[in-house]
Amino acid sequence: MHQTFRRSLASLGIALMLVTAACGGADGTASPSAGATHLSVGLGYIPGVQFAPFYLAQQSGAYAAAGLDVTLQNQIDPDLLTLVGSGNLDLALADGTSVIPAVSQGIPVRYIATIYGTLPNVVIARADAGIASPADLAGKRIGTPGAYGSGYLTLLGILTDAGVGIAGVQLDLYPDYGQTQALIAGKVDAITGYANNDLLQAEGAGLDVNVFFAADSAPFAGPGLITAPATIAAKGAALRAFVAATLDAMAQIKTNPQLGVDATAKVVPEIAATPVARATALKVLEATIQIWSGAAQDANGYGALDPNAWKQSIAFLAALPDQHVKATLSVNDVLDTTLLPTR
Repeated sequence: MHQTFRRSLASLGIALMLVTAACGGADGTASPSAGATHLSVGLGYIPGVQFAPFYLAQQSGAYAAAGLDVTLQNQIDPDLLTLVGSGNLDLALADGTSVIPAVSQGIPVRYIATIYGTLPNVVIARADAGIASPADLAGKRIGTPGAYGSGYLTLLGILTDAGVGIAGVQLDLYPDYGQTQALIAGKVDAITGYANNDLLQAEGAGLDVNVFFAADSAPFAGPGLITAPATIAAKGAALRAFVAATLDAMAQIKTNPQLGVDATAKVVPEIAATPVARATALKVLEATIQIWSGAAQDANGYGALDPNAWKQSIAFLAALPDQHVKATLSVNDVLDTTLLPTR
């Protein structure tokens, strides 16, 4: 059964800032020692507060103290998978639903630590477009960055469950991730997005929306850290140290979210430019903290892997012909549990 939520946060008077600044070095970043192991790390397309643990671990000196020289950069999810698989990036943050098809098609990557224990993907629909349930998406214009990744698969799962199918809607592509502004402007009826980002933007703009969660329709593994088997063989100790430092930064931010906002502001100054921007960033981060944990992480700590969720995800994607996932693909082909901290 779908959970449908109708909310309006117009009274808060905030709208999420779209941050397009490049991710570079931040003030206060600790210098690594001469013998440090270099790790290049790919994050999502747009730098922002959702990457706060990486910024905090770098600026606090946690990476340097672990003997690491870390470079953070930004790219879209499909590019990150290819770059990690080819060894041109050591690690990346990637959607679990992108990792499964990539591995099935021979790209050598492994998922090593969960960052989002609860999948944040949603379909957000304008209530004034007459969309009260997923079945009402039939014939509507839906904005999405592209026919790939967890957002698109979220849409596929929701439409399939509603008996509509992807052919029953009109897709409008926003490769620049501008679909939320298109929703606000009334150019589309619904969009794919994130509960801790796009939903807050829509609500902050005063829209009355209905929200359909991916987890209501299909099992999906959330985004997490990936690397390549060859990188594990060459830099296993460094990868393990990076994972531990990042998970520790997540725990620190959970205790004090302002730490994450302050660290992000050194990379993306726009989020602290005004009181409204600072309040928005804190709200986004607090929503993000809530989805760092799912059942597996509640039981075993940040980063924990959930093989059963991955098994369900693989089975779901294998049933979709356009995803090209082999039915013989196993959890062991996708996950590597050796780089998580010993608890």
